[in-house]
Amino acid sequence: MIKMLIIGFIILFIIGSVILFIAILLMGARVFFTKKGKFPSLHIGDSKPLRERGIRCAVSQDSEMSRRESPIEKMLKSEKN
Repeated sequence: MIKMLIIGFIILFIIGSVILFIAILLMGARVFFTKKGKFPSLHIGDSKPLRERGIRCAVSQDSEMSRRESPIEKMLKSEKN
């Protein structure tokens, strides 16, 4: 009885592994089987539809905002002159 359970689990494991292998192979078919195959970029800035909507990467927006001078700083500078 226990031998049958163990054999059943081994068969189930092998079948599951084969299905998983086939799924991974099919998902990466273009990457694995073409010369210039590469995974698509997941960076928000590289997505044309998001750029058209004006959506950008948060890291890029933060760095741009930190480079800008705040209106308060501009006002304080103009008062000093």
